[in-house]
Amino acid sequence: MADTKYLDDFENMLRDGLVKVCRNAGLLGQEKFQSSEDITAKWNDELLKDFTADAVENFNDYPEATLAWAGFLGMAVANGWDKDWSAHKSDRYQDYYGSRGFDDMDENILWNILHLKEDYSKTVSSCMNSCAMATLGLIRHQGIEAQTAEGFYILIRAYSVMYEIGAAVELRRLGYKMVRYTKS
Repeated sequence: MADTKYLDDFENMLRDGLVKVCRNAGLLGQEKFQSSEDITAKWNDELLKDFTADAVENFNDYPEATLAWAGFLGMAVANGWDKDWSAHKSDRYQDYYGSRGFDDMDENILWNILHLKEDYSKTVSSCMNSCAMATLGLIRHQGIEAQTAEGFYILIRAYSVMYEIGAAVELRRLGYKMVRYTKS
């Protein structure tokens, strides 16, 4: 198993870099990174295993897509959390698939789940692709070899960060802001 501190450092460095990419694209602001325990738990407890099986199978042929799809999945879950979590918390991983399964999950999420307008959809897709390219760049810069245990654990962390980024982008689009709560 890979060194946990190394993995944590990689994950934090990746998250910081991808937040900058999303801010530059106008999809995240300067406010604190948005998240939800429900959205995170959905990934860790239900989606991670099935998504990883699809993503690892497709990674060698489509590395950018497998990374970007994790971001789109985070957006879809955040959207369901906002709309009606009691109705969407039981959504299965395959419920996010498009008509061609994993291959067009991004289009299904953008058009059929989020119902995004074309211009914003292009902005989101471009940003998720930029995040995927930045992730691959960091993995290569770190000298992480594919087909190794370390490479597998790094990919799991990268998919998780992309999912978080996607969720944060969608929460911001939906108008969520961190507000200081004071008791009256």
